[in-house]
Amino acid sequence: MTVTSDDTEQDRTIPPLRALRFDRPADLYHEIPEVGGFTKHRPNEDEDALSFFERLRASTTPEDAITYTAFATEPQMSIGWGVEAIRVSLPDLPPDELQLMSWISQWLDHPSSENRWRTMQVALFAPRRSATVYLGLAVGWSGGALAPNDPVSVPEWRSPKAVNAAILRALGQVGLEQRSVCLARVLDLAAGLFRVY
Repeated sequence: MTVTSDDTEQDRTIPPLRALRFDRPADLYHEIPEVGGFTKHRPNEDEDALSFFERLRASTTPEDAITYTAFATEPQMSIGWGVEAIRVSLPDLPPDELQLMSWISQWLDHPSSENRWRTMQVALFAPRRSATVYLGLAVGWSGGALAPNDPVSVPEWRSPKAVNAAILRALGQVGLEQRSVCLARVLDLAAGLFRVY
């Protein structure tokens, strides 16, 4: 039997995406210290990622769990979670934001530099800084050059800070009577990321 190139392409196993940047939250706070400027609580040295997330979630500032998740997860996972969080919080986006959400989703499906640059450009020139626009900026700052001829690299904390801003902005637009329910749903989505290895 002859093996064709099509057969070998189909037999390749795609390795799973890693969800977390670091196995221990203490390592995250050490390597990306900017996260400490956005959260009230700090991890214990021996605390694992899910335990720290659950502690933040149960605290008097559960928003810290959102911030921690944005920083703890790899950019593509964090932005994917941001898309779902915005959909849960703001199901009726205006047409221009739906278009930007489409560009963000395209980048998630095909994370090429061209898709990243296009998404970033749309977000940069948006008339207002909405939750979706912050998420578009997170895509642009997720890694690699800022533009085709711009070798400047972006600090590691920029993309998670934008994801954090996107989700908190979306939750801020939810009516008070629904906000706690929405926050719980967003945190349920986040918890799943800490179970992916």
